[in-house]
Amino acid sequence: MLTLPNLLTLSRIVALPLLVALLWWPQWEAGYLAAFVLYCLMGLTDYFDGYLARAQGAVSRLGVFLDPIADKIMVAAVILMLVGTRFEDRAIITGIHLIAALVILLREIAVSGLREFLGGIQVSVPVSRLAKWKTTFQLVSLGALILAGALPEVASIKQIGLGTLWAAAVLTLITGWDYLRVGLKHMD
Repeated sequence: MLTLPNLLTLSRIVALPLLVALLWWPQWEAGYLAAFVLYCLMGLTDYFDGYLARAQGAVSRLGVFLDPIADKIMVAAVILMLVGTRFEDRAIITGIHLIAALVILLREIAVSGLREFLGGIQVSVPVSRLAKWKTTFQLVSLGALILAGALPEVASIKQIGLGTLWAAAVLTLITGWDYLRVGLKHMD
């Protein structure tokens, strides 16, 4: 069912290769600036697809399925690009900060697997308010880190991005544990 909210979700998935292409060359600051603008637009579609689906009573199974996938692949792709693209040591996420990025990626994989398992036995795990804050910190962090690639001379942007990355990682651990605790109750 291709409603406006579902089209907005699909637009994030379709825009992802362009976002990755813009992040491919970390020495290309204009590319990172364009990636930041695109990333912000993708974040807005994330907000509006959910808002419109609820406001219009158009929540669909397709939307419930696609929205978290779009979020997770966007976050994973951006983290990988910020870690893996190197040019004269210009990777954005390096050193100890890789741990925060890894925590976020591993939790996303684990929670996806847990949701799939629980869905198979007809158990729904609602998204908590804390998980929404985790997502907010992730989105702000990655946006700031992309912007830091566009404006490397402004060190405070990267520091804000790394600080919020760690905040997201802490919330990731807490919410991941919450999901696991609920899931363990339904395992034999």
